[in-house]
Parts: sequence; C-alpha cells; structure tokens
Amino acid sequence: MPKKKSVKKAARSFVAHAEELTKFLGAVCPGLSEDHRSWVHDYAIVRLYRGFERMILEALVGAVNNDTSTLAVKTGIRFPKHLTDEVCEYLITHGGYFDFKGRSGLIQQAERYVPKGHYVVAIVKKSAYTAALDQLCSLRNFAAHSSSISKARAKEALGVKNISSAGSWLKKQNRFGGIVDSLKRLASEIEAGAPY
Repeated sequence: MPKKKSVKKAARSFVAHAEELTKFLGAVCPGLSEDHRSWVHDYAIVRLYRGFERMILEALVGAVNNDTSTLAVKTGIRFPKHLTDEVCEYLITHGGYFDFKGRSGLIQQAERYVPKGHYVVAIVKKSAYTAALDQLCSLRNFAAHSSSISKARAKEALGVKNISSAGSWLKKQNRFGGIVDSLKRLASEIEAGAPY
C-alpha cells in the first residue's frame, strides 16, 4: 500500500522552521543598526510566510492523499483511492505554485479541495488566528513589494495610520514573535487534527 502523506510531519517542520527564524533574529539583531534590524525582519517575515504557505500546501496535499473522498466531495468526481503526493499537489496547484490572498483567500483556496468542516479549514477559520494570518500576509506582501497598495493593506491589517516598512513594525515589542507564536499554535492544532 502506498505511504500516506504526513500532515503531522508538515506541521512539525513548520514549527521547527519558525523556531529557527526566531533564533536567527536573536543571533543577528544585537549590534545591528535600526535600519539593518528592519531589513532582517523584512527577510524573516518573507521566510515565515514561505514556510507557512508550504505547510498549508502539504496539509491540503495530505488531506487529499490520505482520503481522496475529500476532493470528490468538492469536485463531484470519484478519484482512485490512492493518488501520489505529486498528483495531489498538481491537482491543487494546477501545475503552478500555491498562493492565496490573506486569510479569507486561504480559506477559499482550502475549501476548493476539502469540505468546509475539514479540520484544516476549521482551524484556519478560528478567530484566534485571524490577526496573525492577516498580519502575516499583509506584512509579507509589504516586505516583498513595498508598493503603495501593499503598504495600505498592511496599515489596514495592523490598524495603524503610518508604517515605514514591515520590518520596522515587526522589530518592536516582539511583534514578530507574537505572529510566530500564533502560527505555531495553529500548526500544533493541525498536527493534532491530522490522522497521519
């Protein structure tokens, strides 16, 4: 029988990745100028987003790989019982890359492949994670693009009137750590809910 995709492993890998980013910031930030600390936090939010995005993709691939009936519910197509990880990922990414626009976009993407009551969707929908997910997405976009639109979305997500950069906001008051802690709790819930 083919091996089942481990969603638990994907969640644990994300937590380890998030912890490494926190250690990285702790190791490099002392002694840096304020501008350089902002730059390092810009880098960190992009890496955190990338790791989170990968975990969610692997969770959806695992959900389909572990039980193709989840996808059949959404598509109306009966799939073979066993699909490879690569086939599952192709079905989700359509041969491209996995992307979503904010928390609501993530929920919409997930609900394209698994039923609304699926544990991944239910966890992402929890209000406890709303702020962290909205901040993660908007700050990542601001750090990556630095456009007027990404800046406006970041200000909206943060509830602030002005922000010079994602990193300048994240470096203060352990804000990056707060986002990390929330996403680690989310990942731990996904790990606990996953059958494999």
